[in-house]
Amino acid sequence: MKARLQEMEDEANKLKEMQAQVEEEMNGGGGGSAEATANREEADARSVHVGGVDYATTPEELQQHFAACGTVNRVTILTDRYENPKGFAYVEFLEVDAVQSAIALTDTEIHGRKLKVSAKRTNVPGMKAGGRGGRGGRGGRGGVNPYMNPMMMMMNPFMMGGRGRGRGRGRGRGR
Repeated sequence: MKARLQEMEDEANKLKEMQAQVEEEMNGGGGGSAEATANREEADARSVHVGGVDYATTPEELQQHFAACGTVNRVTILTDRYENPKGFAYVEFLEVDAVQSAIALTDTEIHGRKLKVSAKRTNVPGMKAGGRGGRGGRGGRGGVNPYMNPMMMMMNPFMMGGRGRGRGRGRGRGR
């Protein structure tokens, strides 16, 4: 019985050591995470957002189009989950000064569509969905709408509640 208990304690100690190693690697990756963020910001400083990209445009065509600005490191055409292009792309250069010359290519055409070129911004964590929060911004389920005309507030107060006090609760089938 004591031998079995000793085996279990040894196994528990091994698990604790393995957990400590994993946590150490994760914390070590935390320092690398700051480094990765710095690398991402540096890459974003060398990149441009290209809007209005025709769906038939290939990364090679975009690379040729922006080759005059500087050395193109990477071209990314974003797609939806069905691999259909979304109509915009990111072009990353090797040099930071190539971004300004790429922005000068705004309103040039590929496949008959004018491109809109702007400097790529770095994503800020926690700013998803425009920072409005809640249920999608304007309106919602009744209540005061901050986008409504102020004169409407002086009118009938029942108009402010949208549909009233909900849809259920003893109203029958709506007949």
